[in-house]
Amino acid sequence: MPTSAKDTNLSTAAVIPAAGRGVRLGPGAPKALRTLGGIPILVHAVRAMTHARAVSLVVVVAPPDGVAEVSALLDSHGLPEAKDIKIVAGGETRQESVRLGLAALPDGIDVVLVHDAARPLVPVEMVEAVAAAVRDGAPAVVPGLPLADTVKEIDPATDAVVGTPERALLRAVQTPQGFDRATLVKAHATITSDVTDDAGMVEQLGIQVLVVPGHEEAFKVTRPLDLVLAEAVLARRRAADVF
Repeated sequence: MPTSAKDTNLSTAAVIPAAGRGVRLGPGAPKALRTLGGIPILVHAVRAMTHARAVSLVVVVAPPDGVAEVSALLDSHGLPEAKDIKIVAGGETRQESVRLGLAALPDGIDVVLVHDAARPLVPVEMVEAVAAAVRDGAPAVVPGLPLADTVKEIDPATDAVVGTPERALLRAVQTPQGFDRATLVKAHATITSDVTDDAGMVEQLGIQVLVVPGHEEAFKVTRPLDLVLAEAVLARRRAADVF
């Protein structure tokens, strides 16, 4: 059943799809296994989820042939023993990997956070805010930031501008995205078209998605320049002893 309003006793799990290769960062290890401050990006992302008090279980969806490698990687980086971490094999697409992560959740989980492994520096307070919004009754929640740049809609055949959306009405969406478990399971069972995020699947069901404030440090490490920025943010955190 959908989450009821103000139910603060719900159990929350985070699913982290990490089966992709991240080709925009160039050849080499999969994006989630690249290092940031000497530690794999995936480990940073898992730590952020385990440090959130709301999260009781983290499911990492590994490359189909990399479950043992990811398991050994996480074991070697001193993650909190008080939090349950499960590693499962993923699929060919992000959508399939999330579905497989959902299938691995135990019956007691009511709220699901889906978080990109490539967002290693997401602040813990943002994770808590997304989970709290679902516990307060929202069936789907995404963190979002106002856009700094003007956006143009184009004709893909000609690259000609066909419109300029009103920037004040737009948000750049981040993760973790939070869901009532039943809502997200229904979306994955119903929507077969390829989408860029799980909230888009829920939208196609006609269910309202709530936006809560995002955070500039929850950016996605996709390009080499993003990795340089992430190193700078991490260095500042370490200097301030803030993680």
